[in-house]
Amino acid sequence: MSQQELADYANVSKMTVHRIETAQFSATLDVLISLTKALGLPLQELVACPGIEADE
Repeated sequence: MSQQELADYANVSKMTVHRIETAQFSATLDVLISLTKALGLPLQELVACPGIEADE
């Protein structure tokens, strides 16, 4: 899926998707939820950081 397609499905701008992907922007919860719906992923999977435990 392209950045534009994801942006369209999530109802955000392509620039927002780009900035999140390149760590230039911290997404708000509502944007993260829109992205998870567009991608068909649970929120936990979208924001998971492999190797980092919740209690660290």
